[in-house]
Amino acid sequence: MIFIGRGALLWRAVRSAQAAGHPIDLVWTDPDETVPDGFPVLRGPDVNSASDDLLAACTDDIVWSVNNSTILRAPIVESGLRVLNIHNGPLPAYRGRPEIAVVRALLAGESRYAATLHEVDLGVDTGAVLAVEEFDIGPEDTFQDVMMAGLRACHTVFERSLPAVVAGKLTPLPPSGNRPGYHGLRDLADIAANRDDPRYARASALGVFAPHYPELAAALAGEPRP
Repeated sequence: MIFIGRGALLWRAVRSAQAAGHPIDLVWTDPDETVPDGFPVLRGPDVNSASDDLLAACTDDIVWSVNNSTILRAPIVESGLRVLNIHNGPLPAYRGRPEIAVVRALLAGESRYAATLHEVDLGVDTGAVLAVEEFDIGPEDTFQDVMMAGLRACHTVFERSLPAVVAGKLTPLPPSGNRPGYHGLRDLADIAANRDDPRYARASALGVFAPHYPELAAALAGEPRP
């Protein structure tokens, strides 16, 4: 199997799959990523340009997208490989960038959130949902709390689903019926307009994630985008 992504969440999934006895054919990651020893790795700014490499390397037709910010496009999505993404957020209500979706969920007063495993199609987080790992949002939980819980749920849904994916037994869940929503960089333009919302303090408490999301931190502080 092939993995696409970066960061601790990616490598935790890679190690988990290897420990379960599954061959790691290739890991595609960013040029500046710190890479553990012992895995076949390709680096580059855009994995879509490497569809031929992925096809040549993959021995089981399974591709995992884990903590991957690159939108996968036709060369890979239409290659015949089964491409699966782990999304930090419930679908279809919280499609898009996970960090912005978490802010929106807290501002909306959500009491439940989730990580979602879904098939990748040519849309953004629009493929069929295969598995969901839900968790509660407490009344005092901040952005940091929900993001941390979401990352844990992402790995849980990966480990829970891995055997069924490999066996070809994981099938789409019935549609949730929730209203679709997309949360992207355009949201940053007006996100500070919610400052009078009593939930804003929780939604804007990025904590340890502030350095990872400088654009979001600036928007929440009311700073104009450059």
